[in-house]
Amino acid sequence: MDQRERIQAGAERLGFSFFGITRPAEPAHLAVYRDWLRAGRHGEMAYLAAEPAVEKRAHPERILPGCRSIIVVGLRYANPSSLPESPRSEGPFGRMAAYAWGKDYHDIIVPRLRELAALLEAELGCSVAHKAYTDTGPILERDLAQQAGLGWIGKNTLLISPDQGSCFLLGELFLDVDLPANTPFEADRCGTCTRCLDACPTGCILPDRTLDARRCISYLTIENRGDIPLELRPLVGNWVFGCDVCQQVCPWNKRFAGGPVDPELAPRPDVPFPGLRRELSLTPEQFNQKFKGSPVKRAKRRGYLRNVAVALGNAGDRAAVPDLARTLRHEPEALVRRHAAWALGQLGGRDARHALETALPAETDALVREEIRRALDQGSQAG
Repeated sequence: MDQRERIQAGAERLGFSFFGITRPAEPAHLAVYRDWLRAGRHGEMAYLAAEPAVEKRAHPERILPGCRSIIVVGLRYANPSSLPESPRSEGPFGRMAAYAWGKDYHDIIVPRLRELAALLEAELGCSVAHKAYTDTGPILERDLAQQAGLGWIGKNTLLISPDQGSCFLLGELFLDVDLPANTPFEADRCGTCTRCLDACPTGCILPDRTLDARRCISYLTIENRGDIPLELRPLVGNWVFGCDVCQQVCPWNKRFAGGPVDPELAPRPDVPFPGLRRELSLTPEQFNQKFKGSPVKRAKRRGYLRNVAVALGNAGDRAAVPDLARTLRHEPEALVRRHAAWALGQLGGRDARHALETALPAETDALVREEIRRALDQGSQAG
């Protein structure tokens, strides 16, 4: 093997299914990114629009002084359609994005990239300045991956490999040494297919291969720290962390996303399809224990239980009314109580109305009281 092949073999031993090399240069989609920010489609993710970070995205060489090469790797996770649906007879279930079924990828990819840097130093026989990233730095990762020959940016905004679909996570290793670069992937193999745009529950995927994060279920259930907008709550369905719809319908995943999954990203018990009524009762200690080392911790307990309450409201199972009523009375987080009130209004019925009427006089938070009144009004109109 030549030097490049030995480096790639080292990356494969570390578990990376994808490997490519590119040079630091202005990203091809920088103008699209700037337009996206100007349109406010990044929602509350203000860190994306911070000018120092935008400048680094425009000039990747500024991330590491003297940067001359960038290794881009990918770590495969489970095809979101690889597990059967949980039996509905056991109660309403939520759905979790497949990348979050196992360990937090941040804790996997960056340490392995540092190991790869050590392998590279051994190969070259010299010290190598480097910086490792995965979804944490001011980088347009998909642009770098396309330039490194890994695939194209699809209509669903994800990087798609012609051999392995899109169910993988990207990582980057910035280096101050010259390595032979890959040929960029120039082809667009989405063709006339629009399945991802047609299937998106909230219509957040836009024709220019960007998305409006403010409508994206992944954003709403993870990055969004406040209330899920009223008009979007019914569209969230039973997703409690992230969303995989645009990947599930993609023909490239139906054909090619069935390869071996990194063991650390394999599904943990009761994570892909969590029982919603049980999840709603998670104490802070139970939440931290269940999701220790999981990306779900990013949503925090209050965000996760907010999502669970919305999913219960969408499930249409009135057996959840006592659980939601208990949450409305005793949950310390007002954010969760607001969404529990909404869910009771969605489920309707005498018991749900009684729970709302009982909670209203004792509620001290003005926004929760407003949500309760709205739910009661909705029930009155429906009746």
